[in-house]
Amino acid sequence: MTHDSTEIKEDGCYVALTSQHLSVTDVMDRVRSPQAGAIVMFAGTTRDNFGGKPVKELQYSAYNPLALRTMLSICKDIRARYSLISIAMVHRLGIVPIGEESILVAVSAPHRQAAWGAGEQALEDCKERVEVWKREEFDDEEGIWRANRDGTAGQKVSS
Repeated sequence: MTHDSTEIKEDGCYVALTSQHLSVTDVMDRVRSPQAGAIVMFAGTTRDNFGGKPVKELQYSAYNPLALRTMLSICKDIRARYSLISIAMVHRLGIVPIGEESILVAVSAPHRQAAWGAGEQALEDCKERVEVWKREEFDDEEGIWRANRDGTAGQKVSS
C-alpha cells in the first residue's frame, strides 16, 4: 500500500485502509501460498444507482484505529473458523467513483469450500461490524449517509 494507507499484518491476516485505488493483484498476492488449493477474491464496486436514483459517487470515512482493530479481529476469527492459510481485507476511504472498487477481500485455503464460505462471511462481518461509514452522492439531489449494508436505507443527517 502507499503512504496514504494504514495497515496491520499479523498471524496470516492483512488489513488496510487507504485513499488510493485498490489493486486486485496486490491483495491476491498477499494471500498467495504454495499450500493453497484455492484463492477466493471479492471486489465490491460502486454501482451507478440506488433504488432507481442515479449515484454520482460514494464517499467512505472511518475511525481508522478502531476500524483496523475490528477488521483484524474479523480476519483472525474467519481464519481460525475456516482453517484458512491467510486472509486480506482492504477498504478504500474517501471518494470512490462509479465502477471502482471500495473493498477487496481475499482468502486462501487448502480447499475451495472453505475459501468460498470464508470470503462471504468475512465480507458480511465487515459490513456489519467495521467502523466505516458510507455517503451516497446523487446526480440530482443531496447525498445521504447509509448503513454499510446491502439495501439498508439511510437517514439524512441535518447539520
